[in-house]
Amino acid sequence: MIIEFGHFTLVLAFMVALVQSSLPLWGAYRRDARLMAVGDPAAVIQFLLVATSFAALTYGFVTSDFSLKLVVENSHTDKPMLYKVAGVWGNHEGSLLLWVLILAGFGACAAWFGGNLPSSLKARVLAVQGAIGVAFMAFMLLTSNPFVRLASPPMNGNDLNPLLQDPGLAFHPPFLYLGYVGLSMSFSFAIAALLEGRVDAAWGRWVRPWTLAAWIFLTIGIAMGSWWAYYELGWGGFWFWDPVENASFMPWLIAAALLHSAIVVEKRESLKAWTILLAILAFGFSLTGTFIVRSGVITSVHAFANDPARGVFILGILGFFMGGALTLFAFRASVLEAKGVFGVISRETALVANNLLLAVSALVVFVGTIWPLIAELVFARKLSVGPPFFDAAFSPFMVILAIILPVGAMLPWKRAEIRRTLRPLRGALALALALGLLIYAMQSGKSALGPVGASLGAWVVLGALVDLGQRLGRGSLGARLGRLTRLPRADLGKMLAHAGMGVTIFAVAAMTAWTTEDIRTVKIGESFALGEYEVTLQAVNDVAGPNYTSIMADLLVRKAGVTVASLHPEKRVYPVAGMPTTEAAIDLGVFRDLYLVIGDAQNDGGYAVRSYIKPFANWIWGGALLMALGGFFSLSDRRFRVAAGARAPVAVAAE
Repeated sequence: MIIEFGHFTLVLAFMVALVQSSLPLWGAYRRDARLMAVGDPAAVIQFLLVATSFAALTYGFVTSDFSLKLVVENSHTDKPMLYKVAGVWGNHEGSLLLWVLILAGFGACAAWFGGNLPSSLKARVLAVQGAIGVAFMAFMLLTSNPFVRLASPPMNGNDLNPLLQDPGLAFHPPFLYLGYVGLSMSFSFAIAALLEGRVDAAWGRWVRPWTLAAWIFLTIGIAMGSWWAYYELGWGGFWFWDPVENASFMPWLIAAALLHSAIVVEKRESLKAWTILLAILAFGFSLTGTFIVRSGVITSVHAFANDPARGVFILGILGFFMGGALTLFAFRASVLEAKGVFGVISRETALVANNLLLAVSALVVFVGTIWPLIAELVFARKLSVGPPFFDAAFSPFMVILAIILPVGAMLPWKRAEIRRTLRPLRGALALALALGLLIYAMQSGKSALGPVGASLGAWVVLGALVDLGQRLGRGSLGARLGRLTRLPRADLGKMLAHAGMGVTIFAVAAMTAWTTEDIRTVKIGESFALGEYEVTLQAVNDVAGPNYTSIMADLLVRKAGVTVASLHPEKRVYPVAGMPTTEAAIDLGVFRDLYLVIGDAQNDGGYAVRSYIKPFANWIWGGALLMALGGFFSLSDRRFRVAAGARAPVAVAAE
């Protein structure tokens, strides 16, 4: 009964979304306050209905209701409760319901917290959100219904994909979806602005917090996925340029560009058309990611489905919203006249350069991701585009971005003198170069990647600190600390986010350049050298888990005769799914990780053992979390919580 009720509320939510997408839009056109007011309760009701539907599906997983097809395919009675709940979104249908739930949640938040928005703009924003909900609920009800019953329920289920039975993967998809779907709000604001024919400083301020929230969630979700790949897959890497990894990275890059572009709209009323275009493209890349994950056109270990019919439906959604948005943009871009004028050397120019570098880098990732599909369709050739292409084509843009970032962040608006801006940065530049030269002199026979990454990372971090110091001014330490407490949170957030990027740049370069790797066969009782450490295989035992069996190794790590760690990597087998997984054992450190993996038994009685020393590995995710923390600080700035100011009445362009 609960399952049928969940299905019923999903159908009701679809009907409410139809109302939300039509009546407020018609009301905004007719200037009918009563019709525009329908948007708020419709958005809230739609969210409550979808939440009820999601709760019903979760109930089916938690109670192991094997009359439900989705539960049979993705759950098992022996599975731990955390993974029973995670199984709700560990599949195509359930994850799509989560997608729609978050979409409806953002619409409800716009209704609850959009009191400072003009009624016509708010009505149009909610209508566009409702239209997106209509499209995805139709997709779900017609092709991907999560509430399908089985006539003859089995005694037990097929279990969740063992790779997804991990705490990191339990929380990684919700954060990613909060980012993906959050960009729908930027899209809705862009379409609403095009319909109204006006983009001004107030619009720039209104769209920024929604974009910032989506960017924060994407940052956390990508970092969690990278961390999961690092410790779960057993290959010691944190990024493989997999198509689905790229699908989350592309909207992150465009969202970062949109954030900086919206600042120019808010402060100088320039780059209006470009900012609108970025808002459209950001959500477009989110829809592209949905197509990649759910259509099966590109092979990936992360893909949910391999169904061409579903792919065609998603392609239709992508074509409708992107085609319609870009057509509207082409008709209305002429009314988005920029007011601000700025010099060649100015913060506006630096932000334009930032936008171009981020947008072009996203285009490079897109081309590399989609090219195998194009080659197969057009040239009938199967090609593989891997890390060498992305490393060579993507990295130069990030290097240039890191070089200009500290300078651009300190340039004044409208017109600047480059010498005056560079003067306080001379010390930071000298320290960054000295650090790179010192590392280059200390290392022997290794690439220049490490020293260059260290210099770039130090330059970005020190530049962010200098920028903060300039804002605090001169005076005693107490006076400067006092000014720090009164500093706008957005300024502090900018410093943290930029510093986090610097930390990540350094950590990626250090881990890539200085990793020590060893692969060998080891018998019980034997020892081998791993850098300055000695590793001994003491035992290998059979272990029974709640829904798996495994062999677990006992590996003792010593340094100069002193025990550093006792690590226990595993090789698990999930009998129901019939799938093995690798569980790496990691001794986490501030400056290095010891990373050990046990492999299969060999004919000589030994075991394959892969060992790594990963320098500064945790700094990668520390930098990402620092970026997200900076975003949270900026989001908490009171300027985002107050009205952007009254606007003088203006004639609205003919619709």
